[in-house]
Amino acid sequence: MRTRRQFNKLLSLLLSIPIVVDQCSDEKPKVDNLNFQSQNIVLSTWNNENANKIALDILQSNNAELLTAIEKAVNSVELNPDDMSVGYGGRPDRDGHVTLDACIMDHLGNAGSVTFLENYVEAVSVARRVLENTPHVMLSGIGAEQFADSEGFAKKDLFTAESRKQFKEWRINSEYKPQINIEQHDTIGLLAMNRDGNLSGACSTSGVAYKMRGRVGDSPIIGSGLYVDNEYGCATATGLGELVMESCSSFLAVELMRQGMSPMEACKECVQRIIKKKGALDAQVGILALNKSGEFGAYSIQKGFTYVLTSDSEVIKGEASSYYNKS
Repeated sequence: MRTRRQFNKLLSLLLSIPIVVDQCSDEKPKVDNLNFQSQNIVLSTWNNENANKIALDILQSNNAELLTAIEKAVNSVELNPDDMSVGYGGRPDRDGHVTLDACIMDHLGNAGSVTFLENYVEAVSVARRVLENTPHVMLSGIGAEQFADSEGFAKKDLFTAESRKQFKEWRINSEYKPQINIEQHDTIGLLAMNRDGNLSGACSTSGVAYKMRGRVGDSPIIGSGLYVDNEYGCATATGLGELVMESCSSFLAVELMRQGMSPMEACKECVQRIIKKKGALDAQVGILALNKSGEFGAYSIQKGFTYVLTSDSEVIKGEASSYYNKS
């Protein structure tokens, strides 16, 4: 029979043995193993490597200019006529009006947003002015236009020759059918953390193509398209906005991280909740999350949702794990 002293010695030995957790299982994708703490990190939806580089260059020059880095990065996509889901060249609504939505949120919890904005291309910059120069969070429609004008933004025809051509072709049948992973890009959602560990983010879109006049999606809605909590993490969403809004997906992802989930686990849970309620067999939603430790996650309903992470040390271009296998 063992003495109490022998038992305690054996117990101490057992407790000193490290527990090995399998980090390579299918249930915990590899992105959770990557940690970029104490680095500048930029994480964006889709194939926006150039936008990430713009943000990183600004952060490496001035680490305090976190919101400016994010704004200028998103501006580069808004001004790109080849991206037909954001800003200049974005597809119009069914009546032929290009309307933009955007929001931005800083590490202090301040937010600015514009919805249903016409005739001004740099929607995220107008949203930042709402944050900085008004007592409000969101301005919409004519009011957002008037504000943009008062802040000195220049008006611009948001149609390009290509977007006008596609709209004329669409009007032949006028069929409204959102497409999964259209052109492998959609809304730009961009999250960033500087070397001081502060988090911020932004989101910008021209919305789903040929929507009803007046439709606004998740992108400018704080808690749906974007949410930042500097204590725990930040998240952004892309895809069919109606599904995101009905689940407050970005807020939910951050709240789940606050409760102890990793970014990957949080993104996966958000998508699973959408599927549980809606099924979403023919729709896409992708979610990105970044926590205070520099870990990130990405998960989507369907295959094909891509992301880019750019840090001081490397660039990672990946495709999110997905619930369904449709691409």
